[in-house]
Amino acid sequence: MNVTAHNRTYSGRPNDPVRPFGIGFVVLAMMPLVILPLASIFYYGFNKGPIHFWEAVKAPAAIYSLQLSLMTSSVATVCNVVFGIIAAYVMYKYRFKGSSALMIVISLPTAIPTAVAGVALLLVWGRSGLFGSLLEYTDYQVMFTTAAIILANIFVTFPLAFGVIKPALDNLDPSFESAAETMGATRWQTFLYVVLPSLRGAIITGALLTFARCIGEFGSTIMVSGNKAKTMTAPLYIYAKFNEAEVEAATAIAAVLAVISFIVFSLILFTRNRLEK
Repeated sequence: MNVTAHNRTYSGRPNDPVRPFGIGFVVLAMMPLVILPLASIFYYGFNKGPIHFWEAVKAPAAIYSLQLSLMTSSVATVCNVVFGIIAAYVMYKYRFKGSSALMIVISLPTAIPTAVAGVALLLVWGRSGLFGSLLEYTDYQVMFTTAAIILANIFVTFPLAFGVIKPALDNLDPSFESAAETMGATRWQTFLYVVLPSLRGAIITGALLTFARCIGEFGSTIMVSGNKAKTMTAPLYIYAKFNEAEVEAATAIAAVLAVISFIVFSLILFTRNRLEK
């Protein structure tokens, strides 16, 4: 029996005496760390009944914050997926000095605290910042607007789509591109009709991961939003309601975000399983 077949048989054996202890340990570890915190959101959200929950969700400020989060997250996701495709293809196609350093820079936003990201954006796009000072004599500013939230989301999720698409490109069989070029396809046609379709699973997964990260972003957003009603995303709305001791209102929107995140990650799992078949 080969190693692969042996491992597959062992992992699925129902009479394995260690199996219940392993599963029990995972469940017990998840109870206080994941399951109970998530359950408490829905418990307190529905504490006064579904009608009160619905009233909290459909409050004008709550609806606005959800719409703003969905809009800014969608725009940031599109921007970072486009960048991720281009950057991953360039890094895959060309070898050059400094490529490792560039890879580190692209991946760096995941290691930077989000509050630091917010401060960095203020220093660049604020009124006295590097680019913001150029707008000093106009009626427009980037910070404390919807554009600032989009910039914060782009910065924080910068590496996510790239990090999923680049490995998919690295695993792409180069013979497909060679065959297309032999048949007279241009580089653009090869990319459009050969490379891009092979990346559809990675693109979808990267987009969903980026969107899920954006819609829950708090640290950088609170720095660049200016704490205004018109720039209050759903996470900021939850924070504000908790500060106002309106726990039910906060947990109602928290429950909505939890459901959205569950749907997004279910789609990621579904997409990956479908493409692996």
